[in-house]
Amino acid sequence: MTNQTSDGSIQITRAPHIEDADDILSAEALAFVAGLQRTFDERRRELLTARTERRDRIAAGGTLDFLPETAGIRAADWQVAEAPSALQDRRVEITGPAAPPKMAINALNSQAKVWLADLEDAAGPTWENVIAGIQNLRDAARGTLAHTSPAGKAYALRTDVQRPTIVTRPRGLHLTDRHLLVDGREVSASLVDFGLHFFHTARQLIANGHGPYYYLPKLESHLEARLWNDIFIHAQDALGIPQGTIRATVLIETIPAAFEMDEILYELRDHASGLNAGRWDYLFSLIKVFRDRGAKFIIPDRADVAMTAPFMRAYTELLVQTCHRRGAFAIGGMAAFVPNRNDPEATAAAFDKVRADKSREAADGFDGSWVAHPDLVPVCREVFDAVLGDRPNQLDRQRPEVSVSAEDLLDVASAPGRVTEAGLRNNLAVAVQYVAVWLTGNGAVAINNLMEDAATAEISRSQVWQQVHNEVVLADTGNTVTPELVERLLAEEVASLRESVDAATFSAYYEPAAELVARICLDEEYVDFLTLPAYDLIVEPDAEVAA
Repeated sequence: MTNQTSDGSIQITRAPHIEDADDILSAEALAFVAGLQRTFDERRRELLTARTERRDRIAAGGTLDFLPETAGIRAADWQVAEAPSALQDRRVEITGPAAPPKMAINALNSQAKVWLADLEDAAGPTWENVIAGIQNLRDAARGTLAHTSPAGKAYALRTDVQRPTIVTRPRGLHLTDRHLLVDGREVSASLVDFGLHFFHTARQLIANGHGPYYYLPKLESHLEARLWNDIFIHAQDALGIPQGTIRATVLIETIPAAFEMDEILYELRDHASGLNAGRWDYLFSLIKVFRDRGAKFIIPDRADVAMTAPFMRAYTELLVQTCHRRGAFAIGGMAAFVPNRNDPEATAAAFDKVRADKSREAADGFDGSWVAHPDLVPVCREVFDAVLGDRPNQLDRQRPEVSVSAEDLLDVASAPGRVTEAGLRNNLAVAVQYVAVWLTGNGAVAINNLMEDAATAEISRSQVWQQVHNEVVLADTGNTVTPELVERLLAEEVASLRESVDAATFSAYYEPAAELVARICLDEEYVDFLTLPAYDLIVEPDAEVAA
């Protein structure tokens, strides 16, 4: 399987080692994806260039503010299309990768209202994972998803509970997929994921009384939302599906997007269903955009940055107000705790923290929130049940008292907390651990009793880069963060990790992960997304080893 057309215009660079992949990669499905690529990829690349140009203006002394040219949209009275019944109640959403099937089945059996089926940050982008994720989502739509482990344990969809509505998250606009070429060019990973999913599941999901619903990650402007809206219109027309059937929830997980929430909803208004407060990616974006703007943008240790920090409160309260004014749902952030059944006291304490976090969100007017583990579904549901009662959501909470300025969103300096050597060590260790496991194809990684995805590694390595390049003084030791200090601490953390895995695993994954983390933390040039260079390090069956 290297070529699906006689003229070679659509090429598969490597046949996936997965059963029935030919069905997912049928000529018809590939032609649909190719149509999306040819129609929209040039605009995608232009928008990525616009990101770079905006960042260059900020590096030269500029800043972010609400756009004067779209003031009329912010002031006007309009709303997004009313949500379909399957998306009216989103009080608890479980997140997790669409592959392997065991995790997908556990999510579908969790009794959450929504499953965020992740093809993005919680999924390693191996070709097998990409295809298996689409297969699992197709089978979930059909109600046939099942799995038997090598040990003989059977996993099947429960028939005695209501399954979550599935909302699928494709990869971001910045990524391409090396496994599929159209006219000699790697296809946008967003279009691979969206196109294959939509082609194989849209009609079945509609027949189920749901629909093709999506989470859109890492948008940075309303023009990127406009691109997605045009993609949706094109896709629905191509398959003869009524316009407005697709619904999208946008993750407001970049600082530029926080200034364009109204505009993003407006561009997607016939297809929009809400916005989500993506915590770790939001902090990562803040660092990335303002990384060289001095002390007032130095973020304390990641563990110290709570959602109660003034700049995070401004972000979340503006999100709720914006969503509800426009008839869209506001979805809260992640509770990433992984219960440890061997330590009931620690688990109970963590549950208390999750309950407090979800209580704050529910009181602020959020319509639901995310959890990463099935054991947290009842905790989140209990909190939102207490606030919602028989209501499906809180769209009636308009929050007219909220007033957020550009200065409020950028007031990083008011965040309590310190920058410490302990935090620096933790960032280095977590980044290496995550990248090492990601290179194996697993994007959802349990580290220190937290379910981490790529956003964790992104903020970890970005904080290190920022601290080095701003010569931050550590509060607990008085040492200045220098390349030499980072190299020493990284070596110590890697030596400790060496003791936790076998030699072959360490050599294959942890050594290249450590080398990558060192490079992207210490290079003069900041790497926009660590997954871009990390993608080149993934060694797949029958694939050439990256030089």
